[in-house]
Amino acid sequence: MECFTVYADEIEGRIDPHFYRPEYTKLDKKVKGISNKKLGDYIISISGGATPDIKEPEKYYSDETEGIAFLRVQNVTPEGLNLEDVKFINKATHKGMLKRSQVQEFSLLIKITGVGRMAVSSVAPKGFVGNINQHLVLIKTENENTSKILAVFLNSDIGEKLATKRATGGTRPALDYEALKSIPIVFKPEIVNIYENAIIRKKKIEIEAQKLLDSLNDYVLDELGIKLPELKDKMIYVVNSDEVQNKRADAYYYQPKFEEVENAIKKGKFEIKELKEFITKIRYGASVKNEYIDEGIPLLRIVNIKENKVVLRDVVKLPEPMRKELGNAFVQECDLLISRSGTVGVVTVIPKEAEGYAFGSFMIKFCLNDKINKNYVSAWLNNKLQNLLTQREKIGAIQGNITIGTIESFKIPLPPLSVQNKIADEVKKRMQKAEQLQKEAKEELEKAKLEVERIILEG
Repeated sequence: MECFTVYADEIEGRIDPHFYRPEYTKLDKKVKGISNKKLGDYIISISGGATPDIKEPEKYYSDETEGIAFLRVQNVTPEGLNLEDVKFINKATHKGMLKRSQVQEFSLLIKITGVGRMAVSSVAPKGFVGNINQHLVLIKTENENTSKILAVFLNSDIGEKLATKRATGGTRPALDYEALKSIPIVFKPEIVNIYENAIIRKKKIEIEAQKLLDSLNDYVLDELGIKLPELKDKMIYVVNSDEVQNKRADAYYYQPKFEEVENAIKKGKFEIKELKEFITKIRYGASVKNEYIDEGIPLLRIVNIKENKVVLRDVVKLPEPMRKELGNAFVQECDLLISRSGTVGVVTVIPKEAEGYAFGSFMIKFCLNDKINKNYVSAWLNNKLQNLLTQREKIGAIQGNITIGTIESFKIPLPPLSVQNKIADEVKKRMQKAEQLQKEAKEELEKAKLEVERIILEG
């Protein structure tokens, strides 16, 4: 809770306390003391987008080959456009219904609604053609350099606070055009090179980290003497009636590539065992209401489970009275969790710091005896070959999931414990190195942000 005083002669057309928070007011005055420019002074034109009716996808949407990139909030980042999860609209929609929001090269794209940081900005790269939804605006400026300077400023903590001050709305804050145009701007061309060079260094380090993570698959297979077959989906193949298994009649289940994977595993250096031979306990997670509070019982969700690790950021809490309802859906150190719905088959071993946490219904917990290395099991189940077989076992049309029976029937190569320990240790070593590199990558950008803010405020 904050307590502060606002005098009548300080009122600027807004009467909500948020606008007058001392942190924002002090920064606003400081920036205005350095420059009298506002974002509106650099805008030649501004326009917002819209979302075509998703109930008629064939009318408005398209695929990557024929379509135009349709940008949403998640595609606009402080490090540039992220097109990994971009949607596509057809050319008729781009030129017709959404004509006013056509994105061209060097357009300044700004997030104006949604939770999290406000005014997150990207500059459309050279040759880019696209469109935006209603949670973004596109701004045409004088040139590419102007757009880049404004984007770096708005993505700084200074720019974010100045934008957040002007946002309205409680659960879903928003910036209208007038509020956006009123954001004070310190126009410093030198901040662009500092920021862009940091992004280049960051991406270079991230590539190195990803190579380490990608190497885990081949390392595990090499140690087990398993040669990765060339896998392709086939359009036509025959399944005889005596080959039907597990009461499955769906064609995908019998893709020849799965048999190739199974044969490759069998040809490895070590005997194959079913996981149920080592399981001592196994159970589904708890299905409870999403009644999250600030303090209470920590609950692990799918978002907290990554391959061979638990991420304890953004752990939600449940009210203490729900403990009885949760029953035995709690984890202890060295238990294993596997995601059973959504992103199926992600496995991790529970570390000491997560001991006593509850876990949700989209996961299954299982415990193993001492005859097998738990971290080795996690490394194997996360391997791309086993993951293919896990995906094969999904049931359910809308959101596929796996069952306890599926997990118990998993096949696992069983080398001597000394080899299991070696594999588990090496996987851990490479993951720790990758995490260290990822941390260094973030630090590169953070250092650049601090330098940018120093230059902005030095006047």
